[in-house]
Amino acid sequence: MHILPDLDVLEKQFSVVDGLVVVGVHSAKFSNEHDSNRLLSAIQRYNITHPVVNDMTLSTWHNLGISCWPTVVMIGPMGKPLAVFVGEGHRKEMLLYANVALTYFKSLNQISNNNLPLQPTKHLLSTGRKESLLFPSKLEVCQSEQGQSLVIADTGNNRILVTDITENVEYIIGGSDSGFRDGDFENAIFNAPQGVCVFGTFIYVADTENHAIRKIDLIKRTVTTVAGTGSQGHDYVGGKLWKDQVLSSPWDLAIYNYEYGKNTVPVLLIAIAGTHQIWALFLEDTIWWKNREYKAGACAAIVGSGREENRNNAYPHTAGLAQPSGLVVVQENKVAFFADSESSAVRCIDLKNGRVSAVCGANKNPSDLHDFGDSDGAQYTAKLQHPLGITWHPKENVIYVADTYNHKIKRIDARTGNCETMYGGGKPNEEFSFDEPSGIAFSPNGDLLYVADTNNHVVKVIDTRNETISTLPINIPMIEFDNVSRNAYIFDTRISEKGGELNVTFTVTFHDNDLKLNPDAPQRWIVNLPKGSTWTARAKSGDLSSPVLINVTEGSGIHEVHMILDIIACKTFECIPKKLSIVYRICQKTDASDVVTEQRRLVVK
Repeated sequence: MHILPDLDVLEKQFSVVDGLVVVGVHSAKFSNEHDSNRLLSAIQRYNITHPVVNDMTLSTWHNLGISCWPTVVMIGPMGKPLAVFVGEGHRKEMLLYANVALTYFKSLNQISNNNLPLQPTKHLLSTGRKESLLFPSKLEVCQSEQGQSLVIADTGNNRILVTDITENVEYIIGGSDSGFRDGDFENAIFNAPQGVCVFGTFIYVADTENHAIRKIDLIKRTVTTVAGTGSQGHDYVGGKLWKDQVLSSPWDLAIYNYEYGKNTVPVLLIAIAGTHQIWALFLEDTIWWKNREYKAGACAAIVGSGREENRNNAYPHTAGLAQPSGLVVVQENKVAFFADSESSAVRCIDLKNGRVSAVCGANKNPSDLHDFGDSDGAQYTAKLQHPLGITWHPKENVIYVADTYNHKIKRIDARTGNCETMYGGGKPNEEFSFDEPSGIAFSPNGDLLYVADTNNHVVKVIDTRNETISTLPINIPMIEFDNVSRNAYIFDTRISEKGGELNVTFTVTFHDNDLKLNPDAPQRWIVNLPKGSTWTARAKSGDLSSPVLINVTEGSGIHEVHMILDIIACKTFECIPKKLSIVYRICQKTDASDVVTEQRRLVVK
């Protein structure tokens, strides 16, 4: 993941027609990553456009003598290796070698200028239009005078959503194509944002692929950059102010109200996965550990040597972390807990002095990052697999962690390190099913647990009192997008004033005879019921093959039901997403039937 920006630059400078082809070889570390369906989800999530092979047996790894991730091997037109780049930070060398190699082999007439019929996998997304979530990641619940709100990092759609925790979206921030731009809510642009953290009327965002920290002002309705330059850095110390400080893959955030003398200073803690460290953005002048003075805006590493390892230590800069990706502060205890993903562990930072200690998972050998699994137990007997999300239960005083690659939510007693599975894997029942959950957050009273079920593209809500689970309905307003083809249809129908049931099935044909529905891609509908009505739908979304079923209550007059059909039409080597907008005008009449069944044919341009 960390060299994807380098490969992107390489592919933009030298195309397939120029003679350069990039092929990803996926050599899985975690057992969950062997699954090709989950590999496909990762390819879609990180917008990888070059072909990727799943080398489940690690044959290429062993045959080429690869020793670590990432490794790039440059191969010439006759199949001979030309260069090997081990680790990160080789962009300039890769560009230089590619340029020299192409120039040389073109002079020998050994480079083809043919194109290749490469088909991106966007059309295989199970959902992912702008009216639904796409790979949601981190969550946070905030309390205001107006009530509770839920902040969602809608990562795949490059935006932040703020909802009223029922179904109504209060703010949509960003959401166009990926990029790096400050501005108002409609014009600001993010790139795969992950962590979110609420501080008063501000929301801080870990804008991961922009390697930056952004600040959302809910009063002014603006987005500004407070740290990071938009490009990945390799600084392991830091100390520069605000936007002058480079960062590397920030994944999560948490506010710590630091007490120094009679002052309380807000400090934004940042899980920096790229350099395997915890950094701090000091929002006011303060004196930190060891009486070190920091000016407002200073951003610096406070925990971690930068070496990727599972090393606990009383000296914070000597400790070794391994891709910290989830972070939570327990203010009353003056500690922070973090999900250390690559060591498959949960670990603790004493915020009074920086001491790093183990909570559970992994093992005592700091260099062993392959001790993972799925076992309940205490401390090192407990096994996790690449956890990403972490939160604190406000009443039980325990940790809850999204054990991402085990598709479970686990409860951890921080005092004893005892870890037990609470939800997922059929526990407490079969309804509790997740696919790589990566963010969790509790309501202030601890009764509701919100889970970003990432690969299912939804937020799920667990009622911890009666152990029930539901999907949070999110009513995102329909927005026109220039890059999506839209067809509009209006249908009229009648139903009894006493109420009844409407069943609608859609069939789709095309003006262009070369276009056909792709049977391997999801074809879905989304229904929005009239605002203020008591009407219900059997489901708010479903497959094109299933009917839209609406229960209409007693009433009169004309009511509009809005539907969206997301379809994928394909030619031989090209797939086109199309969005069909349907308005169903339903007139309630005395003499109309109480059960209406219709099949509507949509001819798509």
